[in-house]
Amino acid sequence: MKTLKLCIAILAITCIAPLSAQTADEILDNYFENIGGLDKLKSVEGIKMVAKVNQQGMEIPLEILQFSDGKQMTIINFQGKEIKQGVFDGETLWSHNFMTMKPEKSDAEATANFKLNSNDFPDSFIDYKEKGYTVELLGNETIDGTETFKIKLTKEPITVDGKKEEDVSFYYFDTENFVPIAVQSEVKSGQAKGMVQEVTFSDYQEVDGLYFPFSMTQGVKGQPGSPLTIESIVLNPTVEESSFTFPEVMAVEEK
Repeated sequence: MKTLKLCIAILAITCIAPLSAQTADEILDNYFENIGGLDKLKSVEGIKMVAKVNQQGMEIPLEILQFSDGKQMTIINFQGKEIKQGVFDGETLWSHNFMTMKPEKSDAEATANFKLNSNDFPDSFIDYKEKGYTVELLGNETIDGTETFKIKLTKEPITVDGKKEEDVSFYYFDTENFVPIAVQSEVKSGQAKGMVQEVTFSDYQEVDGLYFPFSMTQGVKGQPGSPLTIESIVLNPTVEESSFTFPEVMAVEEK
């Protein structure tokens, strides 16, 4: 009788496992399919997001521009001034100094790290093996009451204070819809160094056949974050190339 019960138990486990098991690649395949299809996503050459970020109760308008050739920037409109942050023309990374309002180039280390991530448009998981990345399914975890698949994404090492360090992020995919609802990573520099940065995603909406999150919150895990609400998304926008160029003449004149 004990032998029979044992055999039945083994048979039950053998039959159930293939139905419930998921691999990281299967989860990613479902993700791409559910947001509109991998081929359609790959055909996107640029994205423009018009949004508002809430900072300590103050809503600040901004635009986020990203392109397949690596060019990107964030334009903040604050008190009648246009402030550009994280501007990358493919080679040079620069931003406006919030105090002086002058354009300043980032150092070589920050620029090199930024350039490494420029091939992640429009999604880090696209062709991840060809990029030399690895993904690993770590199991299930509940995030804000939602059951998720936890996937570890390891990208090319970045340089921090002259030393190579792993570039690791943890993505949490909703087990029902197979879309990420959160991503966590360790802060490598600045005052929050060593803490865990968390970005959450919700309110997925359709734009030209693809689905994007229209609500995000970014901050340190366990602390109140900064909510960002996207008002519109435009695919393949037209933007002047000069918008990304470091304003050398202006920078010289304002010294």
